[in-house]
Amino acid sequence: MDDYIVAMTVIGLAALSMTWVPKIMERTFISYPIVFLLLGMLIYALPLGLPTPDPIWQENYVVHLTELSVIISLMGTGLKIRRKFGFKNWRIPLRLVSITMLLCIAAVAFLGWSVLGFSVAGAVLLGAVLAPTDPVLAEQVQVGPPDDKEEDVVRFSLTAEAGLNDGSAFPFTWLAVVLAVAAGADGSGDWFNDWFKDWVLRDLLYRIVVGVGAGYAIGRGLAYLIFRLPQITSFPKAEHGFLSLSATLLTYGVTELLHGYGFIAVFVAALTVSNIEEEHEYHVEMHDFVNQVERIIMVILLMLFGGSLVTGILDYLTWQGAVVGLVLLFFIRPISALPSMLGTYSTTKEKLAVCFFGIRGIGSFFYLSFALDKVAFPESNELWSITAFIVMVSVILHGLTATNAIKVLDRERKKSGRPVLEVDQTPDEIK
Repeated sequence: MDDYIVAMTVIGLAALSMTWVPKIMERTFISYPIVFLLLGMLIYALPLGLPTPDPIWQENYVVHLTELSVIISLMGTGLKIRRKFGFKNWRIPLRLVSITMLLCIAAVAFLGWSVLGFSVAGAVLLGAVLAPTDPVLAEQVQVGPPDDKEEDVVRFSLTAEAGLNDGSAFPFTWLAVVLAVAAGADGSGDWFNDWFKDWVLRDLLYRIVVGVGAGYAIGRGLAYLIFRLPQITSFPKAEHGFLSLSATLLTYGVTELLHGYGFIAVFVAALTVSNIEEEHEYHVEMHDFVNQVERIIMVILLMLFGGSLVTGILDYLTWQGAVVGLVLLFFIRPISALPSMLGTYSTTKEKLAVCFFGIRGIGSFFYLSFALDKVAFPESNELWSITAFIVMVSVILHGLTATNAIKVLDRERKKSGRPVLEVDQTPDEIK
């Protein structure tokens, strides 16, 4: 039996099922990512002779496949956020990607070093990999498409956080790489001038500035071509949603060529386009197309991840590593998110929901495979096993609780008579 043909058949059936599975799962409390995760486990448990999906031995394909998934998801996330950007309007997500994310990185890194016995570089990488929330698997707790006006505090905060922190965590992944390289040096020289200053200037400042600048410039240019130019000239109107996919690849590629953070650029470009001609129907068309592509890639990745769970990715998981993962999901993330919610006009349940639903997913696999592709870490196998365990638990835990939690919050909000906020209103105004 030809392995390639079998793989194509399985992928085709899985992608076809995406037409109905999400709608069917809406009637239950189970998220559809769980279905495809279990399906991947089942398929790879059968003797079909499929290629091994274990990323421990094939890190290169993981880097590129997860990279593509994340940037497409970031474009979709940015396009569906309707709220105008501003430090006041975006206070909660900005806190989540600064205060909360830094606390998570520090706490996980400390546990990695003190409990798991990782090197400083390995511990920092563990923190950087697991700190950001995921835009790919968080659909249930995110805002809807551009024509959906339900943009409450919880949905907006979690959507914006997922879009922002996939790029914000990149400097700390680079920090882990730099620390690993420095640890392999002979120890001579000036550590500040040799690597720390370069990390601050290049990886922390330059790459972020370029990412934001390139994303904004490309977003403005695209918006001009799509909306303004056809109004003032005979330039043809954009009529096909695949422009959003083209814009994703273009923005990411140009920014990376400039050595900026492409993740940040893609999200900023999408937000920029989204905030121009807000009521234009083409926003929906762009979002819908990129969302369909994202779902197909997500199905493939979830099935590969499910397959890796039964083919060895958890082989290096210790009970200490499992405990650290559970502590992150149940204690570190919720507690570190509390400062971001202090003083806001949100109900207690809304605050708890934002604190709890820090979903980990595909982005963690990208950061880990990216770092391991740059330099060897002695804890690489343990890092894969811990990350896989946490993502697995997050998919199941948050997948089983998100639907009911959001329904309860929606019901209570309607019962209280609170109106849906407009895009220029502030949901998190300080008391």
